Amino acid sequence: MNKVFREEKKFLISIDDFRQKSHYLESIMMQDSHNGTHGYMIRSLYFDTPFDDDFFEKQAGIELRRKIRLRCYDPSQDYAMLEMKQKQGAQQLKRSLKVTREDALRLIDCDYSPLLRYADPFAAELYAYMHMKCYRPKTIVQYNRKAFIAKENKIRVTFDNQIVATESCFDLFSEHLNMNPVLDMYDVVMEVKFNGFLLGYIRDAINSIDRSEISVSKYCLARQQGYQTHI
Repeated sequence: MNKVFREEKKFLISIDDFRQKSHYLESIMMQDSHNGTHGYMIRSLYFDTPFDDDFFEKQAGIELRRKIRLRCYDPSQDYAMLEMKQKQGAQQLKRSLKVTREDALRLIDCDYSPLLRYADPFAAELYAYMHMKCYRPKTIVQYNRKAFIAKENKIRVTFDNQIVATESCFDLFSEHLNMNPVLDMYDVVMEVKFNGFLLGYIRDAINSIDRSEISVSKYCLARQQGYQTHI
């Protein structure tokens, strides 16, 4: 189980701002090893309760809330990461458990028994919580990410664009999902993730952005689209 405790700030910026900031950060931070030329793909399947408790708690700004998701970086890979994000204000705890592709498919079918085979106590916690709250797959969200890292304080600055989603299919490993955009394709979500404090030169780079901090959730963006469709 991988455990990360950090603070997170988000900004909605334009594609031009992204290109400018990305070019600048290349000179002062390390690039994520998965970046390549244009970044890398992230695909997440989000679970929620039958009454969408996590969605509505986020919408209402509840102080203590969580999200549960399965994440992969390539539909052909033989594993997925089962993650729980717990948030209290600006502070965030993310715990991740690597599961096999076969177990991930069973979780998507709402069979959580494979979690009982994992020795980590986090797996048992997820099994109990997902059963108790009757979690079910709700949406798949996919986007392209470019990430930069500062080793000194485990700081990550990420840029996410081409954010698309679907509620019609929950096959995380499908090569052919029918996805719809949830943001203007020229908008980019910039996230700054850090533990304790920001280094001065990174803080200065962020402060130069002429945009207000936002509380945007890709999961909520995807679900909002579905709710609007059904109204």
